[in-house]
Amino acid sequence: MTGEKVNPIPNILTMLRLVFGVLMFLLLAGSAGGIPFFSTYLAPDDMFAMQRWAFYAFVIASVTDFFDGMLARKLNAESAWGAILDPIADKILVCGTILGLFAFNIADPVIGLPCALILFREFAVSALREAAAGKGFKVPVSFLAKAKTTIQLIALGALLLAGSWAAFNLPPVWYSPVQSIAYILICVAAIVTLWTGIAYFIAAKKDI
Repeated sequence: MTGEKVNPIPNILTMLRLVFGVLMFLLLAGSAGGIPFFSTYLAPDDMFAMQRWAFYAFVIASVTDFFDGMLARKLNAESAWGAILDPIADKILVCGTILGLFAFNIADPVIGLPCALILFREFAVSALREAAAGKGFKVPVSFLAKAKTTIQLIALGALLLAGSWAAFNLPPVWYSPVQSIAYILICVAAIVTLWTGIAYFIAAKKDI
């Protein structure tokens, strides 16, 4: 231990992602009437406003996912706390967005399956990592696994935008193309997510 202080900016960005991820979920759930007592007093304009702010919170949280890791490397500020907090913040943002979409009823049956598969994979890999750590093994992270979160966030962002189309008062003519793109992206995200999950279990089986 050298006693040298680690630059706190990357960890602050990670904490912001965690906070905005939770905020985004609460805004989506609230706009869908999912918060008891509170949602009862919301007017339609209030619900639209909450949908817009949920999207803004998602965008801010997603941007921090790119910058915190990059700054940690550039500033030589990688820390054990950051390594623990970063995947937690990622999972809260991804899972919170999916649950918020379900609460808001944006996730129709067409994308319900890929969203559910993403949730199952995230929980399964988290359990695998915990079990492997208990055995003294570390599950390696591949490049595709690192890119997986970015792919998920792009897909979920597209779904949020499509689901909040009326709240932004965007031209109706563009809704169907954006919705179709969002459907394709979430299916691609689910495939990549499952593929990396299977790879984790294969790697863990070899090590353990």
